[in-house]
Amino acid sequence: MDMKLKPFDFAQAAMRAGMPQVAERVRQSTAAQGIGGPSFQTSFSAALKEVSAAQMSASELQKQVQLGNPTVSIEQTMVSMQKAQIGFQATLQTRNKLVQAYTEIMSMQV
Repeated sequence: MDMKLKPFDFAQAAMRAGMPQVAERVRQSTAAQGIGGPSFQTSFSAALKEVSAAQMSASELQKQVQLGNPTVSIEQTMVSMQKAQIGFQATLQTRNKLVQAYTEIMSMQV
């Protein structure tokens, strides 16, 4: 069986998933390193940081709504919470796929 691995473009995948901030961070880190493509570690780290920032932002908005801040709307808070949830689910699915791929590779006979 002939297997050819294609390089995975995290920036493009992030754009397809509706996360332009993650795509931009991946592109910036790639440009800063002066390499042709982003490393897996850099890309995954940028994605995790973006998800964490979204969760913290949603948590802060939620706290402001609970405190009765008139400048923060419930709609804005709910949208932020949904974005954080979608980012978390995407991260979880990525982790699951990585574990599955690792398990398959480790079970291959040499």
